[in-house]
Amino acid sequence: MSFTSEVKEEICSLKLEDADKISELSGIIGSSFDGTNIKMVTESNVVARRTYTLIRDLFSVYPKITVRKGYNYNKKYLYIVEVLENKEKILKSLGIRGFVPAEFIWADEGLARSYLRGVFLTSASINDPKTARYHLEFNLNNIEFAEFIKKLLNNFSLNSKILHRENHYMVYVKGAEKIGDFLRMIGAMKAVLYYEDIRIYRDHKNMTNRLNNCEQANVDRAVETALNQVKDIKYIEENGSFDVLSEKERIAATYRLKYPEASLLELAEIISIETETKTSKSSLYYRFKKISDYAEKLRG
Repeated sequence: MSFTSEVKEEICSLKLEDADKISELSGIIGSSFDGTNIKMVTESNVVARRTYTLIRDLFSVYPKITVRKGYNYNKKYLYIVEVLENKEKILKSLGIRGFVPAEFIWADEGLARSYLRGVFLTSASINDPKTARYHLEFNLNNIEFAEFIKKLLNNFSLNSKILHRENHYMVYVKGAEKIGDFLRMIGAMKAVLYYEDIRIYRDHKNMTNRLNNCEQANVDRAVETALNQVKDIKYIEENGSFDVLSEKERIAATYRLKYPEASLLELAEIISIETETKTSKSSLYYRFKKISDYAEKLRG
């Protein structure tokens, strides 16, 4: 079962008050409304059963259910729930006028959540955070309705956007935090916990990788610096100018040639131990800078 199917199954088990049932059903019917017929098509038997039950319980109407194989050699079955009686009464009660619902959806935050839950059931999909990028999308046929859903989502600060594809409009939300907020908003609490667990794991993994990369970069810089110091020292020696260096600089140069792969801190500790003279990393840095400046001077 896909992550989208798991989320839909979870929210289809929610117990609702009548007002929320009407809002959810308005979202289900409204997202697939063609201006005339009350017909919903889905690959999910759970969503089909939810739609059938809501219509039956709210309006004492028994919709027609048809099951058939999917198009284009799709092995999945399609479940079609269609209302054949009292259509005008149902549409009026659901606040469906054209492609945008009535103002009652805006009247209460809870009703807006229920409405979006209904639209999600029929028109949306969400990537599994374990295997893909954080992405939630609604695939809608009508630009007017797509604009409405975008506005409704953004009323909850979800930063949704619209993308026009060949024959439909995609309203999408990116970002783990925003998608987690949406799941929480529609009541998919098990999915929220799963999503947050994966998000925390991925964030921790990414941070570990960044730290490892940063550490490796530091090692690479230290090695490159040490190799440049060795080059400078050998150049000074080849030009017979080693004795021009001060005693402390000659000690630093001698130990660098002896330990070419040691970091500056490691080299300072080695010199301190072997010469019984306390040598700090900063003082060693200053000596190598003097050596480098002198080598550059010799190179002209």
